[in-house]
Amino acid sequence: MRVATELVADIHALNVRVNALERELTERMKLVAPQLLAVSGCGALTAAKLVGETANVTRFRSEACFAMHAGAAPIPASSGMTNRHRLARGGNRQLNAALHRIAVTQIRLDGPGRDYYQRRLAMGNTKIEALRAMKRRLARVVFNALHPEPTA
Repeated sequence: MRVATELVADIHALNVRVNALERELTERMKLVAPQLLAVSGCGALTAAKLVGETANVTRFRSEACFAMHAGAAPIPASSGMTNRHRLARGGNRQLNAALHRIAVTQIRLDGPGRDYYQRRLAMGNTKIEALRAMKRRLARVVFNALHPEPTA
């Protein structure tokens, strides 16, 4: 019984620490990348992952380069009369996973992300193809949100 009580106390202490760290991370993300927090489906942890894995967005010359680095750029996979694209298997898997989390959240919630996904399905895309297209679109949104505003 004593061991179980100690384990519960340890779990509670760890939960308190995790919650404190998440609050701190949220405050830092509000300062570093508030535009990312404004993206539907992007919480503080995902925003921090995007910022950390991107490591200075200005090193990418375009949003297409960023999408390729994130593994969200489409790769032609056509055969005969079939014109298809597939998701790149290369690139930064952590960035890709963050984009995937945002995409899945947007599909689940009402809003422009879900509308875009439904439009792609209506065009005849499979669920995987629609998700790939949505991740590419989100790579553009994230790149623009991370890119510094031009100074006049």
